[in-house]
Amino acid sequence: MYYVYILHCTKDNSLYVGYTKNIQQRLAAHREGLARTTRLRGPIKLLYVECYIHDTDARKREKFLKSGRGREVIRKQLHNTLAGIV
Repeated sequence: MYYVYILHCTKDNSLYVGYTKNIQQRLAAHREGLARTTRLRGPIKLLYVECYIHDTDARKREKFLKSGRGREVIRKQLHNTLAGIV
């Protein structure tokens, strides 16, 4: 399985979209400050996860969610979740 995930970085109140094959290991890396992309933005909170069978599908979805239109989709889809934090 391949995973696309969305994190909330509490330090700068931003969202981070990522992709991984091992979600548990990747989240641990983010939480322990081993992930360069979120090291200075933690602590982090997992907001959303999608699962894919094929690597290509997951990568395409991650790329889309990182785009301007993708950010709009995230905000619409997670409207209630984001209302209290972002």
